[in-house]
Amino acid sequence: MSSAAQWSYNKPCTFWKKLGTDEYGDPLGYAAPIIIMCDYIGGISAKLVSMGKEVVVKNTFFTAFALAEEGDYILIGESTDPDPLNTKADEVRASTQWNDTLDGVEDDWSIITGV
Repeated sequence: MSSAAQWSYNKPCTFWKKLGTDEYGDPLGYAAPIIIMCDYIGGISAKLVSMGKEVVVKNTFFTAFALAEEGDYILIGESTDPDPLNTKADEVRASTQWNDTLDGVEDDWSIITGV
């Protein structure tokens, strides 16, 4: 992450990694929650279209955390609950990566949740 981004990723967020799906497509559960540092914006009403899916964006998280994938969950704030469905966490719909142009140290990521 760039030195410019480093100061902005100062809000703790909780992240749950999906452990896969069963033969019916239902989640097999989630890894233990971890705290990642983010910045975020919410309330975007734009639509993203990717591979035939239409998603209305709820929140976008900016972070150096590179492991988010569709189906994972993220929550603004900290939680120790092992099940993100017991919280107000949002499902990850996409993530994007961009270069650390200033310092060339670590790429930055956005984690996009949707409804």
